[in-house]
Amino acid sequence: MNLRDALFNWLQIKIVSDARPEDGAARNSLEFFEKILTEDHHLTRVEMSLLNDHTYRIQYTVNGVQEEQLAEREMAEQLLEDIQSNPQYGRPETSRRCDSP
Repeated sequence: MNLRDALFNWLQIKIVSDARPEDGAARNSLEFFEKILTEDHHLTRVEMSLLNDHTYRIQYTVNGVQEEQLAEREMAEQLLEDIQSNPQYGRPETSRRCDSP
């Protein structure tokens, strides 16, 4: 996964995780993307903030150099919106039983 995509995926799940602190799946996904950023792309710091009403700023450090990437707010918050508008995403998984014939 390239750095740009990894940062955007991290941003989306960071937004979800911050909005839903009780959501273990979101927390696990956030850890997964943080691992990609640190191990695959060697980031030592990554933070997000709202630059304005329409834009998120992702600031990060890689190889000692501070960088940033911008993301459209509507796109960044789409995953959270999808989860909130589809209640089945917010429910714990139920176990399913498969019977052999």
